[in-house]
Amino acid sequence: MTGRRHLVDVSVDTVDGPATAIAETLVDHVRGVAEAALDVLLAGRHDDAGDADPAELSVVLCDDATMTPLNAQWRGRSGPTDVLSFPQEEGEALALPPGVPRQLGDLVISVDTARRQAAELKHGLEEELRVLVVHGLLHLLGHDHETGPDDAARMQAEERRVLAALGGGQGLIGR
Repeated sequence: MTGRRHLVDVSVDTVDGPATAIAETLVDHVRGVAEAALDVLLAGRHDDAGDADPAELSVVLCDDATMTPLNAQWRGRSGPTDVLSFPQEEGEALALPPGVPRQLGDLVISVDTARRQAAELKHGLEEELRVLVVHGLLHLLGHDHETGPDDAARMQAEERRVLAALGGGQGLIGR
């Protein structure tokens, strides 16, 4: 295996100056978590050369002021949320030529909300971001805990499996 990397773009989109400074310090951490989680999630999916299928992902770290209108527009809910997932694909994934990254979509993560949740749960911001990245990736890959108890149980089990492979942490489902 040649160890081809996933393409993970992490950007910062905030209104608040302090939130910008915090988010900018987390870019490399979030990129590393996303790459490692993709390795776990896509393990077993290989091309003819034995390389893991590459994936492409965009992550935006934002503040609550940026997240609130997105949450209202896309989920019809007031106030900020922790993570939103915008999948590129719906339904069956298209067959791609070898080496062409699968475009998963976009994650938007509120660093403000992640900070509050980390404080409430008495763990660090980096651990909370790991949970949110994994949760969001599972949504991009077609999991949905809001469609019924069986789907929630399957997504929760997958969330736990991936987080365990990344060093642990309590998943978002069931908090």
